Amino acid sequence: MKRSTVLLTSKIFLTLYSLFLVTAAGFSADDVKDKDQSDIEKRIDSAAKVLDEIMATPDKGIPDKIMSDAKCIAVIPSMVKIAVGFGGSHGKGIATCRLDNGKWSSVAPVTITGGSWGLQLGGQAVDLVMIVMNDDGMHNLLSSKFKIGADASAAAGPVGRHAGADTDWKMKAQVLTYSRSRGLFAGIDLNGAALTQDKDETRILYGKFYPFDQILEGKAPRTSKNRSFLAALAHYTGPNSSEPKPSAAKD
Repeated sequence: MKRSTVLLTSKIFLTLYSLFLVTAAGFSADDVKDKDQSDIEKRIDSAAKVLDEIMATPDKGIPDKIMSDAKCIAVIPSMVKIAVGFGGSHGKGIATCRLDNGKWSSVAPVTITGGSWGLQLGGQAVDLVMIVMNDDGMHNLLSSKFKIGADASAAAGPVGRHAGADTDWKMKAQVLTYSRSRGLFAGIDLNGAALTQDKDETRILYGKFYPFDQILEGKAPRTSKNRSFLAALAHYTGPNSSEPKPSAAKD
C-alpha cells in the first residue's frame, strides 16, 4: 500500500513538474519575443532621434542638397567598437530607399561589420549615417550585402549648410558616410566595412521574412513601428527641409 502511494505521489510530482517546465518555457519564449520587438522598435526610434539631433543645427549637419538628392539612407545608432583592430566594430541599424513616387520605403534592418574604420572611433559609441547618392549606389545596396569601397565607392560626406554646393563628391562617391561621437559630427571613412540585411530582425519587425530588395523597393508593408523614422526622414528630405523640425529644435 505504501509503495503504491509513493508511486502515485511520484507520478503526480512528475506531472506537475512537467507542466511547470512547459509553462515556464512558454513564458520565456514570449518574454524573448517581446524583448526582440522592443529592441528593434527602440533602434528605429533611436535612428529618428539621430536624424533630428544632427539636422537641428544646419551649419553643422548634413547639407540640405544632399538630403534632398538622396536615393537611400541608412542610420546606425550607437555603434560600438567591441575589439581592437580590424573587424572589431559592429552595429545594427535601419535603411530605406526613395520610391518612384517620392516617398520612402519601409525600413530594412541592417548590420554593419568590419573594416579599418573602427580605429577612428577611439573606443566610444558613435552614430553612423550612410547616404546613397545615385542609382549605381542604390543598385549595390539592393543586393542585400555590399562592401563599402569595393562594391560601392564611398567618401566622407561634406558637413554644413553650404557644403552641398561642392559637386566633387558627386563625381567621386556612390555613398557619403558620416559619424557622430560625443556631440561632434563629421564625415568618416567607412571603406572596408560590409553592410548586410539583418534577417532575424527583419522577421521580428514584419512577422515574416522579406528580402532586402523587396523592402527597399516598397513591396513590404509599412508598420506603425516605422513611423517615427520615416516621418523624420520625410521632413528633412522634403521641399521644406531647410526649416528646423519643431521637436528637434526644442531638444
